[in-house]
Amino acid sequence: MIVAAAVLIIAGALGALYLHDKRQTQHTILRNFPVLGHVRYFAETWGEYMRQYQYLPDWAERPFNRLERSWVYRSAKGVSNLVSFGSENVPSFVFRNAPFAVLDEDKKAYPGKLIGVAAGEDACREPYVARHFFNISGMSYGALSHAAVTALSRGAKLAGVWMSTGEGGLSRFHLEGGADIVMQIGTAKYGVRDENGNLSEDRLREIAAFPQVKMFEVKLAQGAKPGKGGVLPGAKVSAEIAAIRGIPAGQDSISPNRHRDIGSITELGAFIARVRAVTGKPVGVKFVVGDPGFVDEWFADCVENPAHTPDYVQVDGGVGGTGAAPAPLADYVGLPITQALPVVAALRDEHGLRERIRIIAAGKLITPDKLAWALCMGADFVSSARGFMFSMGCIQAMKCGTGKCPTGVTAVDPRLIAGLDPADKAVRVANYARRMIDEVEMIAHSCGLPDAMGFSPRHVTEIERGVGGFRSHAG
Repeated sequence: MIVAAAVLIIAGALGALYLHDKRQTQHTILRNFPVLGHVRYFAETWGEYMRQYQYLPDWAERPFNRLERSWVYRSAKGVSNLVSFGSENVPSFVFRNAPFAVLDEDKKAYPGKLIGVAAGEDACREPYVARHFFNISGMSYGALSHAAVTALSRGAKLAGVWMSTGEGGLSRFHLEGGADIVMQIGTAKYGVRDENGNLSEDRLREIAAFPQVKMFEVKLAQGAKPGKGGVLPGAKVSAEIAAIRGIPAGQDSISPNRHRDIGSITELGAFIARVRAVTGKPVGVKFVVGDPGFVDEWFADCVENPAHTPDYVQVDGGVGGTGAAPAPLADYVGLPITQALPVVAALRDEHGLRERIRIIAAGKLITPDKLAWALCMGADFVSSARGFMFSMGCIQAMKCGTGKCPTGVTAVDPRLIAGLDPADKAVRVANYARRMIDEVEMIAHSCGLPDAMGFSPRHVTEIERGVGGFRSHAG
């Protein structure tokens, strides 16, 4: 009798826990894997105390270590990021604090920056004032679930940041939250293509007519796979996604490895001018640096042909992420952002284009230290994709391309997607963006700057670990 009663009590408790997990909305893992999901949260909570008995340190995981992910998770949840007993991090650079930090009453709000110009051969009808220096990078609907895109759109609106569509085209989920949108034009021209796959000016005008669409972005390459087009498995190409992209449903969506109508600097400039003339909005270019000589020639052409000048360039480091990429490209092709960004910023300034071309940096910049470093190196803005995926609950399960993401972020299975509550995750997206901005500004104030616009290379120092200690030199 005692055993039977105990079994009934345990079964009842598990049943009650199951119902609680299914009904709550804050934890996607628990909604998708009730009861069992508590094992993960137990390990996450108590792992901090148990890791002293194992050999894998918090900074050893790849592509993002536990310290980085934990910072994002805590920020998204709105809980404290204070640390005790000293830092576990082993920095490769540090910021030069000023002897007299900026007082709270002397701090200034970020004034925003203008993208695009209103007069001249390279003018657009509607220049865009970006309100924040941290924004959401391109993630396509299809690669991400509709619930994830909805959460990002709502969260971006709450935080006042922009979000990029990725190369998959503009969906109703991007528009739903009311955020400012950057419409990306990939090599397959999804969303703005005609029946033959060529750029459609009519579709461009239709997209530009949405007041939320603030800019257009020509994607030459992304960091995870330079020289390789986007890949969306056929299982993810639903009828709705097919209609948005202008392709057959149920078939693999594979973009060309480059734009067929852009094979030179001259053709790139002409394409930029064409899109800007049709849409009336700023046009940027996303690319990965391989040969700095190309950047030098490109910026020289911009000086000679102002109409060909992009309103911004997004420099994506060779350590970027994606749902599916060939290992040789992901591992060995493209300069990392730590080398690429300083090169692009120096060449822009050398050609006198500092106030004309804005620079957006991307590529594993998901914490305040890395964002502040990028601003020191000459970036005007930083964008992140995977950081915002973490803010929605991504656990780095490495299942992005399978459609079986356990947190619903990149899932196809409706049961898994249902676990991601857009209303809850939108708040976390906004929390992460705000905390990132706040802590970058905190670094600026420590360096004696009233706001983050004043960062320059002199504010950061690279640290090299040498024999018997450390060596350092200015950034």
